[in-house]
Amino acid sequence: MENDFRTASKRFWTTIRHLRRGKQCIINTVYGGDGALLTSTRDVVDRWKEYFEDLLNHTDTPSGKEAGPGDSGVGSPISGAEVAEVVRKLLGGRATGVDEVRPKFLKALDVVGLSWLTRLCSIAWTSGAVPLDWQTGVVVPLFKKGDRRVCSNYRGITLLSLPDRYLQLSLDRFAAECEAAGMRISTSKSESMVLNRKRVENGAASAVMRTLHGSVVVKRELSRKAKLSIYQSIYVPALTYGHELWVMTERTRSRVPAAEMSFLRRVAGLSLRDRVRSSVIREELGVDPLLLRVERSQMRWLGHLVRMPPGRLPGEVFRARPTGRRPRGRPRTRWRDYVSRLAWERLGIPQEELDEVAGEREVWASLLRLLPPRPDPG
Repeated sequence: MENDFRTASKRFWTTIRHLRRGKQCIINTVYGGDGALLTSTRDVVDRWKEYFEDLLNHTDTPSGKEAGPGDSGVGSPISGAEVAEVVRKLLGGRATGVDEVRPKFLKALDVVGLSWLTRLCSIAWTSGAVPLDWQTGVVVPLFKKGDRRVCSNYRGITLLSLPDRYLQLSLDRFAAECEAAGMRISTSKSESMVLNRKRVENGAASAVMRTLHGSVVVKRELSRKAKLSIYQSIYVPALTYGHELWVMTERTRSRVPAAEMSFLRRVAGLSLRDRVRSSVIREELGVDPLLLRVERSQMRWLGHLVRMPPGRLPGEVFRARPTGRRPRGRPRTRWRDYVSRLAWERLGIPQEELDEVAGEREVWASLLRLLPPRPDPG
């Protein structure tokens, strides 16, 4: 792995992702539509085909009249500049469709190749006929939660051929004209994937730590640089997910450094029995305190909210003053009150002057750069 970290970073991170995922349970059986358990490969494949056909091929009749052959109103064809811009922004490493055309192949096209691709896309758009490979997508089921043998517990994504993606991106330019002509266009091949943002606490970071401990952290053949790279790219994001809007209590303020040092101490090859101060370990590894990073991000976001012009939703919510009576008991600490108190404790800025100081971008940024870490308790 150390050699991969130095010479083949893509292979190194692929290995890390597999190790983080842990041992996966392979399911070769699914339940049929009638609830019967299917075990043969042919029946399982047919069940998946039936499920995705019902899911993706809607039978809803579009509202409005259908556009006739003479009412296409397509406007100008797809231009070469649009295709060239999409090719330029294409990311490497993208999954291929059935045609096995990789991004680097299309990025290597010269002016003649791009002109042929532009012509092909324009013909497909104006005629309504596209190559068979463009119509075919590889549907990959991604497990969500619940019983792995139930097809509805999976979310399907479709791997399209790369030229088809160019056509998909170009369709947005014509969507308004098609709607005006009475023709309803769907610019997506499958259902949209919605990510439900959940609150991730230290438990998620602990799960990452348990997964990577035996396979990565304690490996002597891995250098500190490789382990710290894993720490910054995997462990810290899981530990500090959504930290800009945290309301830090004393308990949270003590748990974050504890979770941070549980990883860094192992990277340094130490344990609590060695009685080495956390500040010494961080200095040896060249890592800033994670709590300092959290507080800087919170006050940086405060500056963004203060400077937001009227009409921006985050700024309106930040400045809102709800009306009505609160329930009995101690009111919950608002984020605005917490971050105002944080600015007073860490920067010495009183609340009545906070908006004025945070409104100056350069001044606020320089104050955050000079923000010192909190005293290390241990």
